[in-house]
Amino acid sequence: MSKNKEPEIPVINILGPGAVVKGEIQVNGDFRIDGTLNGTIQCKGKIVVGPTGKIDGEIICQNADFSGEVKANVKVGELLTLKETAIFNGEINTAKLAIEPGAKFSGTCSMNPGTSKELKSPLTDNELRPREKP
Repeated sequence: MSKNKEPEIPVINILGPGAVVKGEIQVNGDFRIDGTLNGTIQCKGKIVVGPTGKIDGEIICQNADFSGEVKANVKVGELLTLKETAIFNGEINTAKLAIEPGAKFSGTCSMNPGTSKELKSPLTDNELRPREKP
């Protein structure tokens, strides 16, 4: 009798309003922060910082949407979006950056297409290579 591996169910983790976490968080799924994180978060999915969310530390993820206050060194494998209510201070290393009108950005940004590889994405090297135009 062989064991079948259960299919992975996408998981969304939440740090709710008023909650404060100090330390390191590592997750495989997505993570939404509406509370406060003082420390490091490493996420294989997407990090969403809601309008009441605050992060002071380091962020490593595949995608991110910031609407709250972030003071951090950020490494995003694919796309980082600063929404109109976002207040960002720190260093960004990402493949793509979108900043909505009204967002406040103070710091540095390095846009490197190879960022995904540096973050040890679960994707294969073939999936990370840019597609050639016909």
